Amino acid sequence: MTSEPLKKMASPADKRRSQRVLLRIPILVRAQFEGDTPLTEETNTLVVNAGGALISLAMRVKPAQKLVLRNWSTAKEQECRVIHVQEKPLDKNEVGIAFPFPMPEFWNVAFPPADWIPYSE
Repeated sequence: MTSEPLKKMASPADKRRSQRVLLRIPILVRAQFEGDTPLTEETNTLVVNAGGALISLAMRVKPAQKLVLRNWSTAKEQECRVIHVQEKPLDKNEVGIAFPFPMPEFWNVAFPPADWIPYSE
């Protein structure tokens, strides 16, 4: 009998298009609301991946709304859309954003390869 550990099978919900990295990157968020002048907010990322990020945002946004992000460290700008909003009554909301296509170079981070599996005991 072998003592090889059993590999845990990932469920479809566990599969991600790219690895997440907990990383605080200073960004500027610009939003255009109908009939209003554009609003901007300086904030930070909480988590980044090649396809988008989770950001902290005081500005009230809605799913499907388009935003423009500016990464201060690279001076790059990229349009994205709001995927979800987790309201935090006593703090800034957590907003999930997605790029139109994967853009790992926007964050200036070397992400692990797609087939990378973290070591676990």
